[in-house]
Amino acid sequence: MSKILDMTPIEIQKAGWEALKKQLGLPGALRFILQYEKGQGDYTELRRELFKDETVEDIINRMKKEGKIKQF
Repeated sequence: MSKILDMTPIEIQKAGWEALKKQLGLPGALRFILQYEKGQGDYTELRRELFKDETVEDIINRMKKEGKIKQF
C-alpha cells in the first residue's frame, strides 16, 4: 500500500492501465476507458437543434431505412 502512496499520478495511470489490460484484455480496457471520456459542449442543446423538426417516429423510420436498426 505504501508503494502506491509514493507513486506519481503518471505512474498510477500506467499501473491502472496495465491492470485493466490484464483483467479485461485490450478491447475491454478500451471500452472501459471510453465510458469515462469527457465530451464537449451541451449535448441536450445539440440534440434539440439536430432533431427539432423530427418526431421519434421520424427518427426510428430513418434508422430503419439506413439499416441502423432492424425492421420488425
